[in-house]
Amino acid sequence: MQVQINFIERLCLLIFSVCLAGAGAGQAPAGPFTPRASLLRYWDQHIANSLPKPAFLLSKASPLGAVDAAAFAKLAARGALPDHLPAFCAAAGLLCFPDLAPSLEKHPADSDFASYSNKNFTNYGTDRLGGLDSFKNYSDGLNVIVDTFRRYSRDSSGHDDRFANYGSDGNLVDQSFQSYAGGAAGGTGEFKNYNPGVNVPNLNFNNYGSGATGRPQNFAAYTDETNAGAESFSNYGKSGDGSPNKFTEYASDSNVINSGFNGYSQAGNGANDTFTNYGKEGNVPENNFRNYGDGGNGISDGFANYRDQSNVGDDSFQSYAKNSNSAKVNFANYGKSFNVGTDKFTGYGQGAKGQKIGFKGYGVNNTFKEYGKSGVTFALYANATGVAASAMAVSGRAVNRWVEPGKFFRESMLKKGTVMPMPDIGDKMPKRSFLPRTILSKLPFSTSKLPELKRIFHAGDNSSMESMMANALAECERAPSAGETKRCVGSMEDMIDFATSILGRDVEARSTESTAGSKQEVMVGTVKGINGGMVTKSVSCHQSLFPYLLYYCHSVPKVRVYEADLLDPKTKVKINHGVAVCHIDTSAWSATHGAFLALGSRPGQIEVCHWIFESDMTWTIAD
Repeated sequence: MQVQINFIERLCLLIFSVCLAGAGAGQAPAGPFTPRASLLRYWDQHIANSLPKPAFLLSKASPLGAVDAAAFAKLAARGALPDHLPAFCAAAGLLCFPDLAPSLEKHPADSDFASYSNKNFTNYGTDRLGGLDSFKNYSDGLNVIVDTFRRYSRDSSGHDDRFANYGSDGNLVDQSFQSYAGGAAGGTGEFKNYNPGVNVPNLNFNNYGSGATGRPQNFAAYTDETNAGAESFSNYGKSGDGSPNKFTEYASDSNVINSGFNGYSQAGNGANDTFTNYGKEGNVPENNFRNYGDGGNGISDGFANYRDQSNVGDDSFQSYAKNSNSAKVNFANYGKSFNVGTDKFTGYGQGAKGQKIGFKGYGVNNTFKEYGKSGVTFALYANATGVAASAMAVSGRAVNRWVEPGKFFRESMLKKGTVMPMPDIGDKMPKRSFLPRTILSKLPFSTSKLPELKRIFHAGDNSSMESMMANALAECERAPSAGETKRCVGSMEDMIDFATSILGRDVEARSTESTAGSKQEVMVGTVKGINGGMVTKSVSCHQSLFPYLLYYCHSVPKVRVYEADLLDPKTKVKINHGVAVCHIDTSAWSATHGAFLALGSRPGQIEVCHWIFESDMTWTIAD
């Protein structure tokens, strides 16, 4: 649907023979006044060579036609885009989440949900006596999943909820549980195979089981093998009575997952919480416990294999079991990371009576401040030497869990005939398009303007949309590293400006041709070093998660760039054409960088190479 503009503007466009018909999805209508046509002219004016324009990059140009581009620019200028967001998102090829309208519906009967997605669940199971609501194969394999559970099973008695195979392999998952099972008596809540293999989950449990009596919640295989997301438990089981919670295989094998527990089981009576294989074998898991079990009576918490064999990781315990009575907490195999993480305990067990806290097989690099020391025992508390030995023992078998085979390699492997693993280089980001400068220039882009951005893109508080925008803005505003020049770009014109400011006007953009060979072995064919294989500088651009297509571009000094034919090792038939960047100077890299996990060595001692993934690119001086 096109947004209306005034008659004179439309007539002017018609006079200049703008063709607005026949545009397919993701393809801009033809005509000299479309954003795509303007981009092509800009390219010719600012890049001083006649090399073919890269199709992979031009495919990301704005699909807007001239009329829509002018109309949406006007709406953006007067702050009216939020009123037309669905039309804007559809026409401009943006990532926007569905708006879930509030619901006051009553649902007195049992519900069985299968093959379902993007729904507001309100008042399901409320005031129910007995019965079962079941979620099976729910929202599997979708790009964007947005579900809200509000007042679900609230004040019920003996009502069961089961989540099985829920939201697996999704890309962006935003699920909120508000007042779930609040005031419930009996019954069970079971989460099994919940959000496995998800990219960027954002899961919020608020007032979950608050004031409930004798209602156990079980989390089994919860968000295993997920990537770069957050989970929040706020007032979970608060003021509950005899309601056990069990976490088994929680976020195991995950990558950079942040979990927050605030007011969990606070003022609870007889709470029994078990954490088993929590964050096990993950990469940089972060867990924050605040006011967990504060003021509780007779609580029992067990941490077994918690963050065990993970890479780094950080945990913070603040006012955990503070002012509690007869608290029992056991830590076994806690925090024994592959590379040493950090643990901070502040006000832990402070003011508690009759507590019993045992640490067995606990990691290193921990800070205890204002800690209730009575009733605490430490056994087999590892020192740095012990952890180093443990890390050496597991490095051979564990490293590939955190760093995919072939993701990093040495320059010597870029020789004809070498057989090597190719990582999954597929683009995991949702499909989006650049915005025209005429619209982009009228939108805010700063952390201080996040509230306005939330209004424009209908992002709720603590939502995935808010989180991804905040993270992207923070990364864009981060101070550059030593020797780095960086810029975030939301239009192709801005990308051209940045690349040419670093490299000059005679430049070329390259990316690996396709995803063929991903997750299997490939043979290196003919290899060509760009600019004669000499050490040079390049501009690398990587996608950021934002409603419109946003790239984080930065100058990369002291690199060698290669192109290589990639062959099937058995048939020797060419299946792909790869572009690889070799970083010659790694002295400023972190010692825990995945490259050193995979290849060994330390910063500054070796060069590190990697393929350019789908939709990413490197700009170099034209060869």
